Amino acid sequence: MAIVFERTKGMTNVETHYCPGCTHGIIHRLVGECLVELGVLGDAIGVAPVGCAVLAYKYFNCDMHEAAHGRAPAVATGIKRTLPEKFVFTYQGDGDLASIGAAEIVHAAHRGEKISTVFVNNAIYGMTGGQMAPTTLVGQKASTAPYGRDEAWSGQPIRIAEMLATINGAKFVERVAVNNPANIRKAKKAIKAAFQCQLDKAGFGIVEVLSTCPTNWGYTAPEALKWLEENMIPYYPLGNLRNYKDGE
Repeated sequence: MAIVFERTKGMTNVETHYCPGCTHGIIHRLVGECLVELGVLGDAIGVAPVGCAVLAYKYFNCDMHEAAHGRAPAVATGIKRTLPEKFVFTYQGDGDLASIGAAEIVHAAHRGEKISTVFVNNAIYGMTGGQMAPTTLVGQKASTAPYGRDEAWSGQPIRIAEMLATINGAKFVERVAVNNPANIRKAKKAIKAAFQCQLDKAGFGIVEVLSTCPTNWGYTAPEALKWLEENMIPYYPLGNLRNYKDGE
């Protein structure tokens, strides 16, 4: 019998620690598939900081490096400049990248570092207890915002993709989601394109992936997917914001 579907060689045969309904696992698989299909798995070095993906070194079947909270772009920069022939990527959440690591991602983009970033935005701090993140929506409840995010107090959620798309060194910027099969296919295409940006030595590439956190949102898995579609996508619209192949 012909095999039509199997575990990607880009991931190890290890059960993940993620909560039921969390879409980190889907994103992991997409990254693993792209590494294999682009032929860079053997030369790949991933960097994962503090957050839900802190144990990514167990899951991705390539060399992995741990970084302090928010510092993955800085660590990745050092690795890429020391080993320019390697394929270097970071895998970061919104509490990490958009908050304590905001300076690192902005300056990596400004320098046009030839690294790739997969930015998982689930609008909340996942691992540390559901605190409000820079990406938490107005009115969305969190452990540090029990009545919902107050715009007058905390401002509006930050749109990372739009901000980085204004930077010349950022050559590929796209926002995707993994809430349904069609969007998952588009997400894989975007991740592969961002990785190709590095292989083409064009500059910095990032894909923001809208993801769910049923546990901290307080929803079932199906409810979380619906909430993402009805609430996150309207504020964080999907699409490509910058592509070096378009002459930008």
